[in-house]
Amino acid sequence: MLARFSHTRLLRYAGLFTWAMVGLPLAYLWVGPLFADGGVEEIARRAMPWQGWVAYLAFGAGYGWLTRGLGVRNRHIADYLLLVLLTLSALGLSYFSGTGLGSVLLMVAACVLPWLLPLSLGIVWLLVGQLSVAPVFIHFLGFPPLEAFMQSMLYAGFSGFVFVVSLVALQQAQARDEQRRLNAELHATRALLADSARVNERTRISRELHDLLGHHLTALSLNLEVASHLSDGRVKEHVQQAHTLAKLLLTDVREAVSQLREGGAIDLGMALRPLAENLPLMAIHMEIEPHLTVDDPERAHVLLRCAQEAITNAVRHAEAKHLWLSARREGHDVVLLVRDDGRGNDQVLPGNGLRGLGERLRQYGGQLEVVTRRGHGFQLTMRLPVAPNAATPLPEGVVT
Repeated sequence: MLARFSHTRLLRYAGLFTWAMVGLPLAYLWVGPLFADGGVEEIARRAMPWQGWVAYLAFGAGYGWLTRGLGVRNRHIADYLLLVLLTLSALGLSYFSGTGLGSVLLMVAACVLPWLLPLSLGIVWLLVGQLSVAPVFIHFLGFPPLEAFMQSMLYAGFSGFVFVVSLVALQQAQARDEQRRLNAELHATRALLADSARVNERTRISRELHDLLGHHLTALSLNLEVASHLSDGRVKEHVQQAHTLAKLLLTDVREAVSQLREGGAIDLGMALRPLAENLPLMAIHMEIEPHLTVDDPERAHVLLRCAQEAITNAVRHAEAKHLWLSARREGHDVVLLVRDDGRGNDQVLPGNGLRGLGERLRQYGGQLEVVTRRGHGFQLTMRLPVAPNAATPLPEGVVT
């Protein structure tokens, strides 16, 4: 049954369950004296102030809202504000209730730290939060300072365990997302390889037809034409008929070769569309010109790799929610435009990915243009010359 829940949902429900269990001793502080015949005065003495209940409810609401879609949506400034609210609510609960229950809630908050903060900052946040409860142990529970410190470190150890478990869940989620992205690239590459194999086979067959049948039929037609001049009577008539049939057969071979050549183009749209599959953190919108084909498998492979690299950069570095990819033909060029709504930058700082992408395009006579501005994402325009279809002509001769 647990297989239906992802790691993040399990963390969310476990945290909410722990938060609910913290409410049991708080409720006992309120209703316990009733069972002990303590009277109204005892209830008033032991009951937690309303500020404590506000802190308790604020923690539950903030945790439930913060952990919705954990690992699926991009981080936002509101998430960091909610993390501050969780920490302050947990500390407020301890101070207003005079108990160490806030340390338990800080353990719950520790499970979201790896998803929002770098590792070192998350550890510091965890330790500072637990140490902030130490004055409660000293003032309200009468612990000596050293024992209060040890108590805080004990809770910090529990929080560290929760932190590590959540960190493992984060790493598994990232590995799953990376696997999805690689799987989409694999599907796209497999489609391209299938098209390339089909194109290569059609090209091989057309060359065999051209080299074998074409040349032999041309030689046969020339010999029959010579024979028609050297013969007479009924023999000449049959030779001329055979000459005519040879010419028709040669024409059919020419048409078959041309059709094989023209039908051997790679559908670029079919190769690019699998790249948009199974990317939970980013929506990819594709606009590909209908019947956009490329004759050269190597150039089609270059365009596919360029699209893959652009999408990978957007996923890893841009923190984008949407990516738009368009492909169209302009003359003998294919233009691939990729833009995202990520954070962008005021200047282009090409890394290994962008440098490799530009080198790959220039190797085949293409070019790369990068436009970026902080807060307005990245835009990559890739242009690659693509030779049009050209059927190999049969030998000139008697064919008219």
